[in-house]
Amino acid sequence: MDAKTQNLLDALTAQPVVPVLIVESVEHAVPLARALVEGGLKALEITLRTDAALDVIKAMSEEIEGAVIGAGTILSARDYAAAEKAGAKFIVSPGINGDILDAADDSEVPLLPGTATASEVLSLREEGYRVMKFFPAEQAGGAPYLKALSSPLSDIKFCPTGGVSLANAPDYLKLPNVVCVGGSWVAPKDLVAKGDWDGIKKLAEDACATLGKY
Repeated sequence: MDAKTQNLLDALTAQPVVPVLIVESVEHAVPLARALVEGGLKALEITLRTDAALDVIKAMSEEIEGAVIGAGTILSARDYAAAEKAGAKFIVSPGINGDILDAADDSEVPLLPGTATASEVLSLREEGYRVMKFFPAEQAGGAPYLKALSSPLSDIKFCPTGGVSLANAPDYLKLPNVVCVGGSWVAPKDLVAKGDWDGIKKLAEDACATLGKY
């Protein structure tokens, strides 16, 4: 296993859930990250779905000690480069294309590529990838689908994201080929909008306590 993959695995296996965050305002960046890190969730995925996303990644990366800030919704090599420049320590894509794979090959920042089918997994495996995102998890077959892949593709590990909640996360985390899940429930939009950082910290603590045993 190469160093980039190991760095990615170290971040993903350190916690049961990686918060998947859509952050509308850079003003929320530091207090949001601080609440999640203090709650036990240090690896955070900031999706590039808002105009503020790159500034949010930069602020979190520079100001929150111990945080491992990743960038999600990476759709192109341009996105990859911009996220890396902003300080992202890992990159997450919903799917995959040649431009993203080329950008990953040229970067020291590891990629968690998105897959939804066995064929996509096999294609990425041929490229040397052993850790992948399963997206959209619930819509693509959920935990039963990943369980079915665990025997024929036993050397592949997944982070399922999409429709994952505190209620169904254990179904995934019990599987031998799941290293963690990705979810947005630990930082709901309403709590972020209200600046309820204590409430978000509590959700992070609850996620660690409830899911950490799997």
